Amino acid sequence: MPLVTSTEMFKKAYEGGYAIGAFNVNNMEIVQGITEAAAELRAPLILQVSAGARKYANHTYLMKLVEAAVYETGLPIVLHLDHGADFEICKSCIDGGFTSVMIDGSHHSFEDNIAVTKKVVEYAHAHGVVVEGELGQLAGIEDDVNVSAEDASYTRPEQVEEFVARTGVDSLAIAIGTSHGAFKFKKGQKPQLRFDILEEVEKKLPGFPIVLHGASSVIPEFVEKINKFGGKMDDAIGIPEDMLRKAAGMAVCKINIDSDLRLAMTASIREHMAEHPSDFDPRQYLSPARDAIKAMVARKIINVLGCDNKL
Repeated sequence: MPLVTSTEMFKKAYEGGYAIGAFNVNNMEIVQGITEAAAELRAPLILQVSAGARKYANHTYLMKLVEAAVYETGLPIVLHLDHGADFEICKSCIDGGFTSVMIDGSHHSFEDNIAVTKKVVEYAHAHGVVVEGELGQLAGIEDDVNVSAEDASYTRPEQVEEFVARTGVDSLAIAIGTSHGAFKFKKGQKPQLRFDILEEVEKKLPGFPIVLHGASSVIPEFVEKINKFGGKMDDAIGIPEDMLRKAAGMAVCKINIDSDLRLAMTASIREHMAEHPSDFDPRQYLSPARDAIKAMVARKIINVLGCDNKL
C-alpha cells in the first residue's frame, strides 16, 4: 500500500466524531513504536516531520523509515510536513514524496498568509498533495517554532471562511488555547481551551476539518519519572485529555502530538540508565523506549482520539 492523503481520513473522522493522531517522528524507534500501536488498534495514522527532524535525520532516511512502516504494517499512512515555514520547504517535501504539507503563514499579515498559502496549495494540488493552513498563533517552543505568550493570538472566526475560500486549503489549524512544548502554562495556571471559538469556526465551516497543534497532555507519570532520575520538569503542564477528546468529537479531525513522544522516550531511557548504569548497547535502552512510545500512542488512540478500529 502506498502513502495516502488525509482527505478520506478526515471525512470519516468528521462524520464519526473522532480525530486522527498526527505524531512527529525523528528516528526508527519512534516510527516503530507509533506504527505498531496503530496497527494493533486498527487506527488511521498521520506521521509528520518537522523542519528540525529533516535537519536531524535527513529527508531520505525519514522517507525510507515511513515507507518501511507502510510495508510492515499495511496501514494507510499520511506523511505530513509539520510547520512548513515557506513555499520552498513545502515544495521540497512535495517533490520528495510527502502526501501532505502544512504551510504556516500565521506569523504574516492576513493578506500575506493568504498569498503564501494559496501558492503552496496550487503547487501541491497539481501534484496530488493536500495542504494544511493556519490562522492564529500558538505560544510555545518546538523545533523552529518559537512564539512568545505576548505574540500568541487566538483564531478570529470571522476570518476563516474568507481564508479557506481564497486559499483552497484542505484543512485549517486554529489557535484556541493549546501551546507548543511541554511547558505550556505557568505553574498553577489552569489549562482551558476556547471551545466557543471552535464552535464558531465549525458554524462558519460546516464539515471542514480543523487541526489542533500543541496538543500533548504532558502525561504526569513521564514527568515524575524524568524528575526522579535527574530531570527538572516540575513546571511542565499540558492539555487535559478530556478536553482534547471533546475537541475530537467536534470539528477537530487532526490532533498533533510531539512532546508526549519525547517525554515517553526520555523517561524510559533515564530510568533504564539509572537502573543499568553499565549498559552501553543502544539496543538495551532504546528497546524499552520504543515500548514506552507504543504504550503512550495506544493510550492516545483510545482515550483522546477515539480512532481505534476505524480502518
